[in-house]
Amino acid sequence: MPYFDAASAAPLHPVARQALLAALDEGWADPARLYREGRRARLLLDAAREASAEAVGCRPDELAFTPSGTRALHDGIAGALAGRRRAGRHLVVSAVEHSAVLHSGDALEAEGGSVTRVPVDRSGRVDPAGYAAALRPDTALAALQSANHEVGTEQPVAEVAGACREAGVPLLVDAAQSLGWGPVAPGWSLLTASAHKWGGPAGVGLLAVRKGVRFAARGPVDERESGRAPGFPDLPAVVAAAASLRAVRAEAAEEAARLRALVDRIRARVPELVPDVEIVGDPVRRLPHLVTFSCLYVDGETLLHALDREGFSVSSGSSCTSSTLEPSHVLRAMGVLSEGNVRVSLPRGASSEDVEAFLGVLPGVVASVRERLGAPSDAAPTAGGTAEDLVLDSLGKRCPIPVIELAKVIGDVPVGGVVTVLSDDEAARLDIPAWCEMRGQEYVGERAAERGVAYRVRRRA
Repeated sequence: MPYFDAASAAPLHPVARQALLAALDEGWADPARLYREGRRARLLLDAAREASAEAVGCRPDELAFTPSGTRALHDGIAGALAGRRRAGRHLVVSAVEHSAVLHSGDALEAEGGSVTRVPVDRSGRVDPAGYAAALRPDTALAALQSANHEVGTEQPVAEVAGACREAGVPLLVDAAQSLGWGPVAPGWSLLTASAHKWGGPAGVGLLAVRKGVRFAARGPVDERESGRAPGFPDLPAVVAAAASLRAVRAEAAEEAARLRALVDRIRARVPELVPDVEIVGDPVRRLPHLVTFSCLYVDGETLLHALDREGFSVSSGSSCTSSTLEPSHVLRAMGVLSEGNVRVSLPRGASSEDVEAFLGVLPGVVASVRERLGAPSDAAPTAGGTAEDLVLDSLGKRCPIPVIELAKVIGDVPVGGVVTVLSDDEAARLDIPAWCEMRGQEYVGERAAERGVAYRVRRRA
């Protein structure tokens, strides 16, 4: 069964499996103890730290192992903010950071601090000048991912790091998605990563803090991991994480070129095979193994279940695949179509045959979902009715129904006429403008309504 969700969790690398099994026999003792078994465990821990630090590009004594990448982000942000509390309580992040970063920002605001969320363009990339403009004299920390976890867009880390250096602000880089593919651009002050993203075991995160960066660990600490990750380490998992990181980095150049060619095929073929599709993310500056696209008139959850029945495991940022009923904050920040969103992230070893099989079943699956939802055909709108304005009540209806209903009635007004869509679905704020752009109509704007929001669309075609 083709597994195409490596961005969530990559399959365990064979080297990680071998190292894990070996370390279960050799690394079970407390590495802080001085007897024989403890010394053996300490040697394994030191070797794992040296290997990981080499991949990260830092000194071994600058790197700590944490229970997860999320924990590394939370602790890294909290520690840096606490260490620089005299500078101020202002945090700068991009609008498309991992939710762990955004949640840390929310916590800072709840405590009286402030957060600037730098917007991104439609490809999901921050403008370095815009990021630099967000830095203030009271900025204690800036955070920027190396590459986005949902759309694969690589961020201008080097340029932002330069701006932060000039402003005297430390930069934390979330390298969870990119570290397995290569080193992060220089200039960062703190870096985090997560082993299960590169084929290591779950439950191991990395937190690197450069010497000279003011850092004050929050909460009770002990002598382990420089006081940044208290408690007994999962040594076998740490050893496996370090071994697999070294292994995947040795394979990275060749495998990246191979997977990039497969992703290029998906990017080119999906719009040819499936009508009304938007490919999301930067087409060039992106991770080699990841592609995201959104299908108009499609329920994302239904689409994912249908692909799963066909044997393909993919993920989605559509609102109808989450418990929040809101589209992904990444898609929302980018202002792109959210309905029918599919993220394909190929694991190492993914075959051309698997990709061709996916492209073979996708058109039929999308067509089936659209037919089930009553999506309109590709026929052009009629000449139009006599009413200049039309109000469409889509309150209480979730994606993609409001857009489907809009497409069905746009022909009921003449060219120049306006359809007002009443909707209380947050996804409509993205999907209605995106539909207008894809179908050649004019999005006039939104206004508050007695219930929900009124979205106004003028017929242009």
